[in-house]
Amino acid sequence: MTVLGPVDPAGLGAVDAHEHLFLRSPALPGDDFGSVEAMTAEVETVRAAGIDAVVDLTPVGLGRSVTGLAAVSRASGVHVVAATGYHRDAHYPAGHWVYREPAAVLESVLIADLTSGIDERDWQGPLPSPSSHRAGIVKLGASYQRLSAAERVRLSAGAAAARRTGAPVAVHCEIGTMGPELLELLDADGVPAGRVLLAHLDRNPDPGLHAELAARGAYLLYDTVGRIKYRPDSQLVELIERLVEAGHGDRLLLGTDVGRRSQLRSYGGGPGMAVLGETFVPRLRSVVGAQAVDAMLRANPARALTWAPAAG
Repeated sequence: MTVLGPVDPAGLGAVDAHEHLFLRSPALPGDDFGSVEAMTAEVETVRAAGIDAVVDLTPVGLGRSVTGLAAVSRASGVHVVAATGYHRDAHYPAGHWVYREPAAVLESVLIADLTSGIDERDWQGPLPSPSSHRAGIVKLGASYQRLSAAERVRLSAGAAAARRTGAPVAVHCEIGTMGPELLELLDADGVPAGRVLLAHLDRNPDPGLHAELAARGAYLLYDTVGRIKYRPDSQLVELIERLVEAGHGDRLLLGTDVGRRSQLRSYGGGPGMAVLGETFVPRLRSVVGAQAVDAMLRANPARALTWAPAAG
């Protein structure tokens, strides 16, 4: 499900599975971005680098602009999959409505985004005002090494929405932690591992742990490509090589998660979203081969983003 409507999974092409096209968060002061023109220019560089679709994992309340996403998609020719869901506590200040609304309301907001259309106002209450552009994935979040009580409520609300609609779930794993625990909790809430994308696992490049998570059926989202402050890309290439050699290449997804104004070329920063296709993909292809990389960019995301039958 893209912001411009459903598409044949095979028609997505090469997918960058984690980006932010519009974002505003108190956790990132001064690093917000919301210009349609600037983001169109950024996404055009992504397309020029060989990427045909991007997954925007900006959840509820963090500056989503569904009309902006639709405009960027139309102008650039790149498919855009939008998210609904809720992030970790750090992105919502004390007193925010996500802490006070009951679980039933939290779930209803996500259901509306997935089935009717995302609220053009990014939902400010008391009731959603749907647009014609639907979300295609549920984004949730956990803190470092822990899940707060409020995060647990939002996780369950997101799981319920995913279960009722068949939409996939992506989970922010802070610095690559909480992967096994999150899979257990989501499974208990009716979302099996095969419907879950674990984001930021490359921040914790543990091939043994990753092999265990992949063996359970989860998708591993390696989404800090080009973020040298975390680790050199050579380490990520080595991690991917080990997972491919262990037979888990069918569970890997790639992205850059450029979530700050200062990281966008269109705002004068870097490395920019296009680094995935421009430099990393050719480098990775030379190590693991074209077939393995093609699976990570095309077959795996097409499978991961396709909705399952709704459980009701």
